[in-house]
Amino acid sequence: MLWPFNRFRNPSVPRGTIEAIYGMIVAQAREPAFYTSLGVRDTVNGRFDMLILHLWLVLRRLQSADGGNGLSQALFDRFCADMDDNLREMGVGDLTVPKRMQAFGEAFYGRSAAYDLAFEAGDDELAQALSKNVFNGEALDSARALAAYVREASEKLGKSDDAAVRKGVWTFPEPRAKSPQVAP
Repeated sequence: MLWPFNRFRNPSVPRGTIEAIYGMIVAQAREPAFYTSLGVRDTVNGRFDMLILHLWLVLRRLQSADGGNGLSQALFDRFCADMDDNLREMGVGDLTVPKRMQAFGEAFYGRSAAYDLAFEAGDDELAQALSKNVFNGEALDSARALAAYVREASEKLGKSDDAAVRKGVWTFPEPRAKSPQVAP
């Protein structure tokens, strides 16, 4: 039986593909090395920041992929559904969920815009944007290490062909610990 609202869904984007790609994003955002080695706060906010960062990386890559617009929209819709589900699981009331979802949307779009500008501007600017958004304006060394990871992940995604990206058959690089500072 077809539901009356199915016509609003994008039939060209298989649901399993979205689940696979979103699952990869969530799994990478939960990678312990971000929290143990790179100094990201292991809190709800820290994990949310890492989720947004990885979603931004994938959506950025999908911009140049054939058929990427529909996939990007479906992926963003999955992110929104996940955030809504998580709020409800945490016991947030029905009247408060829309306000929180608006805040999530603002956080996503604000960070995405900042990361887009900083990514194009250079490594120092990217580290500054990450410092501000992920590390609360602190830990510039950790932000530099995270910026190096972002560059590596973006490069790896960029080298994946469009078909692999659309099917979710690529991997993120492993996050690396900060390099120890060598005294002169």
